[in-house]
Amino acid sequence: MALGSAIGTGLFLGSGLAVGAAGPGVIVSYVLAAAIAMLLSAALTEMTVANPTAGSFGVYAEQFLSPFAGYAVRMSYWLMQVVATGGHMVASSIYMRFWFPDVPAAVWIVLFAALLVYLNSRDVATLGNVEYWVSLLKVGMIVVFATLSASVLFGWSGPSPGLANYRAHGGFFPSGFWGVWLGVCFALYSFIGVEVVAVTSGEAADPERTIPQAMRRMVFSLSALYITTIALLVGVIPWPDLTINESPFVTVLGQIGIPLAATIMNAVVLTAALSSANANLYLITRTAFSLARAGYIPARLGALDARRIPLNALLVSSLGLGAAVVVQSFWPESAYQWFFAVALFGAMFVWLVAFVTHLAFRRHWRKTTGQPPFTVRGASGASVAGSVLITAALVSTWWAPGLGATLPAGAAWLLLLGAGYKGSRSGGWRMEDGRG
Repeated sequence: MALGSAIGTGLFLGSGLAVGAAGPGVIVSYVLAAAIAMLLSAALTEMTVANPTAGSFGVYAEQFLSPFAGYAVRMSYWLMQVVATGGHMVASSIYMRFWFPDVPAAVWIVLFAALLVYLNSRDVATLGNVEYWVSLLKVGMIVVFATLSASVLFGWSGPSPGLANYRAHGGFFPSGFWGVWLGVCFALYSFIGVEVVAVTSGEAADPERTIPQAMRRMVFSLSALYITTIALLVGVIPWPDLTINESPFVTVLGQIGIPLAATIMNAVVLTAALSSANANLYLITRTAFSLARAGYIPARLGALDARRIPLNALLVSSLGLGAAVVVQSFWPESAYQWFFAVALFGAMFVWLVAFVTHLAFRRHWRKTTGQPPFTVRGASGASVAGSVLITAALVSTWWAPGLGATLPAGAAWLLLLGAGYKGSRSGGWRMEDGRG
């Protein structure tokens, strides 16, 4: 289920941004992004086996770095998911153009947002089962897509383009290595979700066995799916044809010419986007509720209504949905890039702090018992490399097309975090009783 949850608009739509930056060299971009994700998995594996807890990297940052680091990671992870939820809404409106090109995108966002808020204000006991089946659908459709694309690329179903699309329009590296590196900035977004295994580690029955196994499977499975899929995308049709005006997957299947294939794929990616948005809204609502109960944000967000639904937390966590309507209305051509850029900062910041936390974690164990209960060979060096690479990618977003908002939004957010932390430490936000 974690694997399916990680597969979302970052791949189904955002891959068009990565291709635009790197051309066919985007294959290398995804390989590099996968390598960074593997470095992160090594760090998280060691920490979660030593202390499996639902708070995961937020708890570890507070324990091994500082209380502010723990607060900043928790709040940034919440904000990232809030913004990403808005991005899912914008992506959904883009997918709807396939069938209704003349209907304003904001109309679909309002309708979908209202539906999601309504569903999350009701009983959501069946959410887990629904997400499980949608996750299977996403993975299954990627396998079907890969099979169909491979049949075209290798000439199993007719004339093959061969290697022509890898060499045309500027060659394999039309923008050089710099373009490949900028492609990494976009590709990293697709790997957001590998940390889910660490977040759920508190429920692991045998952490020393199950956590490393789950983390390896998660990262290697995602890497194999993404790299294979991207290689087929840019091999089947010319890479300049892959944009974010529609899902690149739909574009490819439309050009292959298989009846209804593009329509079915568009329905799948739409379902995937709405499903991801619904799951995100559920999780960030509970995250806000938990943060309020812990005194990190205003106590009112930790209140329950008569049906024991955290309605205040739900409404605040729905800010991304409202922002999607506004941004799409005023900047329709760049709305998705804006949400992508801002959410990307949150993800990179959380990953960076996780790498730094792991280095502090290792220092702690060296000063005490010598080594943690479970070690990954070369994990300390991996975290140093991961910290450098994530920092370099974060700085590079300044030059990446469509990611100009990443660093300014991040700077503003860090200032807000400072003010928020001061307010939370003053005690004014803590609840005086269990009801709020």
